[in-house]
Amino acid sequence: MQSLRLNPILNTDSYKLTHWWQYPPDTRHIYSYVESRGGMFDETMLAMLQYIIKSNFAGQVFKFDDVEEARRIAHAHFSGRAKTFNYEGFKSLYAKHGGRLPLRIRAVKEGTVVKSHNALITIENTDPEFYWLTNWAETVLLQVWYPITVATLSRAIKQVIGKALVRTGDPGLLPFKLHDFGFRGVSSKESAAIGGAAHLLNFQGTDTLAAIQILNQFYSADLSAQNPLECAAYSIPASEHSTITAWGEANELDAYANMLENCPEGIVACVSDSYDIYNAVRNLWGGALREKVLQRAGTLVIRPDSGEAVTVLEELFKIVSEKFGYEVNRKGWKTTVPRVRFIQGDGVNFYTIQNITAQLTRKGWSQDIWSYGMGGALLQQVNRDTLKFALKCSAIDRNGQWHNVYKNPKTDPSKASRGGRFNLLQNGKEFATVEVVEGAPLPTNNALETILEDGKVLRDQTLAEVRAIASTYDTYLDAA
Repeated sequence: MQSLRLNPILNTDSYKLTHWWQYPPDTRHIYSYVESRGGMFDETMLAMLQYIIKSNFAGQVFKFDDVEEARRIAHAHFSGRAKTFNYEGFKSLYAKHGGRLPLRIRAVKEGTVVKSHNALITIENTDPEFYWLTNWAETVLLQVWYPITVATLSRAIKQVIGKALVRTGDPGLLPFKLHDFGFRGVSSKESAAIGGAAHLLNFQGTDTLAAIQILNQFYSADLSAQNPLECAAYSIPASEHSTITAWGEANELDAYANMLENCPEGIVACVSDSYDIYNAVRNLWGGALREKVLQRAGTLVIRPDSGEAVTVLEELFKIVSEKFGYEVNRKGWKTTVPRVRFIQGDGVNFYTIQNITAQLTRKGWSQDIWSYGMGGALLQQVNRDTLKFALKCSAIDRNGQWHNVYKNPKTDPSKASRGGRFNLLQNGKEFATVEVVEGAPLPTNNALETILEDGKVLRDQTLAEVRAIASTYDTYLDAA
C-alpha cells in the first residue's frame, strides 16, 4: 500500500520559500505569536499543540535528500526563477544542526481556557543565521486553530448540557452526553484524529477510533486505565440503517429482537426510524419486545434519525412513558424508566442543542434521558475564521537590537496585531498579555512555558493532565 509522503521542508506555503531574502539584511531573530481575534466565542481552549509539535518540529525534521528534492520541486514550481528556494540556507541548516530546527516555541498548557486577543503561543528562531525559519513554520503551526476550535466548541456545548443536568438531573452523566459521530464527515483520517481528540478533552464518548489512537500515541492515554480521565474514550454496540433494513420492513421486529439477543446486558443503541419510528417505539419496542427490554440488565438507547428533533423526541418520550412507565426524579423533572433512553444524532449543532435542550426541559423532561451525537458540525463545520486565528510577526532583532513590528490596516482595524515580545500573565483564571521588559526577570505568574527548543520537547502533557486542567474552567456548576 502506497501512502503519501510530504517533504517536511515543503510543509509550508509556496511564497514562504521566497521570504528568506525579503527581511532586512541585518536580521538576526524573528519573533511571532498566535492569537484568536474573537469570533464565535470570546475564549479558546488550547488543544493538540503537543501533537503538532512532536510530529512536525521535534527531533530530526528533514534529511539532506529532502533539501535536494525541495530544490528540484521548487525550481519547477517557480518556473526556474532565481532567489526562490533557499537552497544554500537549508544546506547550511542541515550541516549545522543535522536536520533539527533551531526554534523555540512557548505556549500555555493544553486544556487552559484563555480570552481572545491574548498570545497563546510564541515562536522564534534560536540561531541568528536562520531567522527565516520562524515564519516558514507558520503554515503547519497555525493549523492548531483546528483542534483549538473543536475543543472550544465542544467545551461550550458541555456547559449548555451541564447546566441543564444541574437543573434537571444528574451532572454525573455529563461525560457521555455528547458523542462524536464525525469520522466520516471530515476531510481526512488525520482531521478525524486531531479534531476527535480535541473533543475528548471535554467528553468521553466517541465513535472516531482515530482520536483514541492519537491520544494513546501522543498523550499517554491508557486503554486499560481504571481512571476514566486516563482512558481516551468509550463507545457501545449500535445499529445503523443497513443492519435494520437488511431484514426487510416486514421483519423489522426480528432486527430489533436480534439486537437484544446479541446484547443481553449493558447499553445498546438502535436506530429506529427506518420506516415508522412511532410504530417501532409503540408497538415493537413498547409492545412485542417490552418485557425483553425491561428484563435486560442494561439500557436500550433509541435513536431517531429524521424529522424535527423537538417534536419527534417529545412524542417518543410520551410513547415510552405510556408503554414502559415514567418517573419523576428528586429535582421534579420527568424521566423515562432507566431501561430506555434516547440519543439525537440528526441535525445536531451548537445552536440546535441549545434549542432542543431548552424546549424539552421547559416541557418538564429531564436532560438525563437523552444525549446528543454530533458529526460534521463538530469536526468539520469550522474554519480558521470561526475564532479568527492568526500568527503574526511582532518583533525583529536587527543587528542585536529588538524592534517592535505590527500591522494596523486602516481598512480593517480588527486585523491589527500586537508589537513586541510577550509574556502571558495568569491571575487565577484571568490572563493578560504583556510585553517582555528587557533585562527584567521572568514573572513567576507567566503562563507561557517553553515546549520545544532546538528540536527537543521540554513539556509533555498526558491526557489525564489536560482533562484535569480543562475541567477547572467548567462553568455549568454555577447553575446549581
